[in-house]
Amino acid sequence: MVWRFDGGDITSDGGVLVLKKLEARTGIVRRFAACFTDYRKADQIEHPLLDLVMQRVFGLALGYEDLNDHDDLRRDPMLAVALGKDDVKGEQRRRAQDRGKALAGKSTLNRLELTAPDYGGSPRQKDSDKPETKKIVVDPESIDALLVDLFMEAHEQAPERIILDLDATDDIVYGQQEGRFYHGYYHDYCYLPLYVFCGEHLLCARLRMSNIDASADSVEELEPVVARIRQRWPAVKILLRGDGGFCREKLMAWCERAGMDYIFGLAQNARLKKQIEPEMAQAEKQFEQTKTSARVFTEFLYATQDTWSRQRRVIAKAEHIAKGANPRFVVTSLSAQQMAAQELYEKEYCARGECPENRIKEQQLDLFADRTSTGKMWSNQLRLYFSSITYVLLQTLRRTALAGTELAKAQCGTIRLKLLKIGAQIRVTVRKIWISLAEGYPHAALFARVLAALETGCAT
Repeated sequence: MVWRFDGGDITSDGGVLVLKKLEARTGIVRRFAACFTDYRKADQIEHPLLDLVMQRVFGLALGYEDLNDHDDLRRDPMLAVALGKDDVKGEQRRRAQDRGKALAGKSTLNRLELTAPDYGGSPRQKDSDKPETKKIVVDPESIDALLVDLFMEAHEQAPERIILDLDATDDIVYGQQEGRFYHGYYHDYCYLPLYVFCGEHLLCARLRMSNIDASADSVEELEPVVARIRQRWPAVKILLRGDGGFCREKLMAWCERAGMDYIFGLAQNARLKKQIEPEMAQAEKQFEQTKTSARVFTEFLYATQDTWSRQRRVIAKAEHIAKGANPRFVVTSLSAQQMAAQELYEKEYCARGECPENRIKEQQLDLFADRTSTGKMWSNQLRLYFSSITYVLLQTLRRTALAGTELAKAQCGTIRLKLLKIGAQIRVTVRKIWISLAEGYPHAALFARVLAALETGCAT
């Protein structure tokens, strides 16, 4: 074997063509970039705001989790093409100040994370005659609204009913960061972000400190989401769903006042266990007869001694498995006429195992939502926003161009592996950019089908 570094412009990210076509069709990243205000002077910058945002989002989709990765990625001609820098060689020649590279490095991209959201464009304190020219400021409220708008725009018509799933998870911190607290349940120092999903659609991602209850501020986060949905879909019925961490009087009472239904897990206690003793005995007897898991469902009205303002309907699953008794409880505003106990528990409540739990895993593991390693909470929130928009972009790809294909239900990491990480050679001529994808790529037919579907979408 003879090896040399003479292959020309070769990339492992040939599938970024899909992201380029997808963005041209949807404008998701462009709308995300519009949530930032760029205070830099246009005649003094190398890289426009949209280029920085798009490079960061595409980088996450391609598997580059750190800003440091972009010091190498900035030399990738395929990503330069995806960002609209069609004259790659000419762009590199013009950017002698940027060491001949068409894309931004880590220091430039870090501008997105340096300025607090409350910056108002004020001049420098030491020299008021010279305005600050290095600031890029994010508007969190605009991003929150964008996530809800993208969810609603994904529907051709208003649905009759939607289920909003709430969930909190651990986000391990990296050091002595702002908002660092130890969490007893997760046995580590972490943040406790709150997510709101509707099916596969992400509607809210809020980074929070971990010295709080899982349901803390959930009403405050949900109020603008629900208001925006009802403004566009006034007749839609809304059901909230969450585990036992969200079974709190404040949230349930708010749902009841706002005309929304809910299903929340309910932590077991001695009173609840005593209430279902006959059903537990019946389940144990069935298990002894069949040697397989046995379930008996029942329901009753229940109120805590101090915290609840009223009695509410509780569904109990009296279950006996090989390991012993396994009782479970949920509380709901739905009546028995609306949904029977077993159906409500098995079909309505247990569906949250797929969403939001698996969707959060996609964000945390595949799209690096847990890469919150900056010193400030607000800059880590921005990183969570970038991961969220990347998820929305890939979820849109899955829902549209991948519908009916083998990747229709694939997670983001699988989409990256099979559709985006493709070896390719790039040759630039006077009139065209030639992209030669690897002949041995096993999903060539799928890739061509996806690009064709996105082209059709762009045309319409």
